[in-house]
Amino acid sequence: MTQYNEMQLIKREFFALRNGIVADNLRAAGAPYHIIFGLNLPQIVEIARASGPNRRLAEKLWANTTTRESLMLAPMIFPREEMTCELAKEWVGAAPSAEVIDVLCHRLLRHRPFAAQLAAELSDSERDLDRYCAVRLMFNLLPGSADIAMEIAAKESQRGCRVTVGVARALIDEINFLKDGQ
Repeated sequence: MTQYNEMQLIKREFFALRNGIVADNLRAAGAPYHIIFGLNLPQIVEIARASGPNRRLAEKLWANTTTRESLMLAPMIFPREEMTCELAKEWVGAAPSAEVIDVLCHRLLRHRPFAAQLAAELSDSERDLDRYCAVRLMFNLLPGSADIAMEIAAKESQRGCRVTVGVARALIDEINFLKDGQ
């Protein structure tokens, strides 16, 4: 099967599973995509499971920046061991929304040995979504990196940025909860 055929099959699956109500709600909420099929996360996870790891297809999906579901599927099928810190920075920098960052962090970046280092670097960025990624990634590294996570979350919480303040405060609450349970 060629790369073109793989992409075509994925797009056909997106089309078959489309949900106009979800797509309309995402558009109304200001989702930054030209094409939204309206698939929910479990549907995208199932497509990823059926596809299996595939770097070429993941890169082609990631390059398809106009389509929400392509950007969400790409981190799920990118082979974890092939994601470098430099490539991770590129992907984070290209991510158009918190939703894509969430998937990127949870499905791919948290499994890499450089995850905490990446979060620390991103926490100093001027770009709101980079800092959102730093905080979100630290959620996935708890409880092992609680001290670093608290430092990043506290700094971000003080910024008062509307993109990051909620997740930063939630991370602080989670760390405090974990400490209280010990």
